[in-house]
Amino acid sequence: MNNKNNTNERRNFLTKMLITGASGVALLSSSAYAKAKTSVVSGLTEEQKDRLFFIYQEEKVARDVYIYLGELYPDESTFASIQLSEQRHMDAAQKLCINYGIDVSMIDESESACGEFHVDYLQELYETCINLGETELVEALKVGKLVEETDIGTLTESIESMDMPDDIIRTYEILREGSYNHLESYEAAIAREER
Repeated sequence: MNNKNNTNERRNFLTKMLITGASGVALLSSSAYAKAKTSVVSGLTEEQKDRLFFIYQEEKVARDVYIYLGELYPDESTFASIQLSEQRHMDAAQKLCINYGIDVSMIDESESACGEFHVDYLQELYETCINLGETELVEALKVGKLVEETDIGTLTESIESMDMPDDIIRTYEILREGSYNHLESYEAAIAREER
């Protein structure tokens, strides 16, 4: 019973974080970005730069969560296949950051830095996700679903209300389409497990 209450508390925390969502990310990431900024690139506001940096790290959350859960549940191939796709998402977001002069050199993508983030919100999100995912496989798959829903929400809000340049919008749309595909994979895996 106590384990179930802990799981519900963590799920409620994660739900609150998802509700906070994209609207608060610029504020949460601005201090990390301020430390990372090396040059000013015309055409992007500080808020847009913050969002770009945040999305890069948010993609790392997804990848790192799936690495962790994939190692925990090695017979579930969904984590391993989507983790590889998330690395490509990170690469695309990193390229945009570099193109717009955002210093990402402090982000360590190596295996030894798996689960390390420069934005407190994302550190908490990662830890909540892995704690929920440790309880059982179906919960881990539900974590994957929530991570993808979070990514879709951030990307959609960024596309619709941030007035980004066309190259960023195109990349965000590609990332969002990938997240929809990942979401479908997790939903199918959850349905399979709950049969």
